Amino acid sequence: MVRRILAGTVTLVLLALAVIVISVVQFDLPREKLVGKYAGGASQFVTLPSGASAHMRDEGNREGPALVLVHGSNASLHTWEPWVAELGDTYRIISMDLPGHGLTGRVPGDDYTRAGMTSFVHELMGTLHVERFAIAGNSMGGGVAALYALEHPEQVSALILVDAAGIPLKRDDDDVPLAFRIAGMPVISQVMRYVLPRSLVEEGVRKVFVDQSKVTDEMVARYFDLSLHEGNRDATRMRFASYASRDEEAFAARLGEIEAPVLVIWGDKDGLIPVSAAYEFEQRIPQAELVIFENVGHVPMEEVPGESAAAVRAFLSKGQAEVAAGPAEGAGEAIDLPLPESTAAE
Repeated sequence: MVRRILAGTVTLVLLALAVIVISVVQFDLPREKLVGKYAGGASQFVTLPSGASAHMRDEGNREGPALVLVHGSNASLHTWEPWVAELGDTYRIISMDLPGHGLTGRVPGDDYTRAGMTSFVHELMGTLHVERFAIAGNSMGGGVAALYALEHPEQVSALILVDAAGIPLKRDDDDVPLAFRIAGMPVISQVMRYVLPRSLVEEGVRKVFVDQSKVTDEMVARYFDLSLHEGNRDATRMRFASYASRDEEAFAARLGEIEAPVLVIWGDKDGLIPVSAAYEFEQRIPQAELVIFENVGHVPMEEVPGESAAAVRAFLSKGQAEVAAGPAEGAGEAIDLPLPESTAAE
């Protein structure tokens, strides 16, 4: 009798463990399963000289000046949809999923460093035959955009840094989403290749917004699904491993070499990259203009799309007017940037 009870108990425990494992184990999803859901509208897949198949969109005013948008860590080109809606009447807007992200997935050579992603964007622009453009980047993508401006100054008409990476930071672990911290742990990150609770993804998404009403079930589902795209978790593990050897001090020291006009946009309540980094960018880049949004987090283009896009439009329009007019008396003097009422400039 006792043996039967023990056997029954062990069976129930094993079944419970099996249910738990099944509920958290997540296998990679093939691109074909995700394309129908997330590659709508203007989405295209472009094969680059390196062999990578880039998921990208080329939309907006095809006759207008080109604006290239580079997303942040563990995000995708979807993060820019609000700006496309706001600015697409004037600008030709090109966005892409970076290597190891979205529907681009893992790439040949497995280079997920800042330099590797910059080369990827350069390859894409060459394939599209786009020779001159403004480039904007958020978070990790801001570091990529800044490096692009340094390496290819002849192509960049303007640089827009949105809560950008690239400034050396000292911060508490509590300021970093748990998913990011786990991805940087060599042993545990291996487990994350197969175990990825949806709650962990949701925690990371909520971390970048002040206004939690902006975080929808649809948004969390998209981040979760695209993180499961075949190869993306492996790429994330490799990318975070490369951070240990990245010299942010050396990179930040080069920022003053950027030649293009620069706009720095930041949310004052950014919990991932503090607003102090915005002032550091302004200090290191002499021509930089700074716009700070109050009560906004890490992704102003999603949290306050109208206000942030208006600041971009004012900045880019001024540059176009200066190009059209040519050098004038007093050129080189500081010009105040007209800002929306809800913003504060420093």
